[in-house]
Amino acid sequence: MPQANDPGDELAIRNLIARMAHVVDRGAVEDYAPMLAPDARWIMPTGDPAVGPEAIMQGVRARRTAGSAGPGSGTRHVITTVTVDVDGSGDSAHAWSYWLYLSTGSDPKILMNGLYTDTFRRTADGWLFAERISSLD
Repeated sequence: MPQANDPGDELAIRNLIARMAHVVDRGAVEDYAPMLAPDARWIMPTGDPAVGPEAIMQGVRARRTAGSAGPGSGTRHVITTVTVDVDGSGDSAHAWSYWLYLSTGSDPKILMNGLYTDTFRRTADGWLFAERISSLD
């Protein structure tokens, strides 16, 4: 197992954060599950936390049905200014990222922005989201 300060851990977590943004905007709902720990918590700025991959994907389906996110919605998530800290044990990590939620097309606009506070867990399958807290700025 890599050491806690292995740059490969940070890169894997950064890629997981980026992969999640791509899935949110362009992927299938089922693409979320492999990135989530079985007990993952998803806390959006409004509403109750979703716990577990199925509950998280249910929220995704609702947002997609409403047309507020996902393929065909004319929106995009941009993640920036990412900081990753791997805990001393090397089996958990935290990241803080600014996010921008944009409308796309001929007149793009920032619709919302905020902060993701993420917790990750190392598993036999690699790093997974254990918790995401999305807050508005």
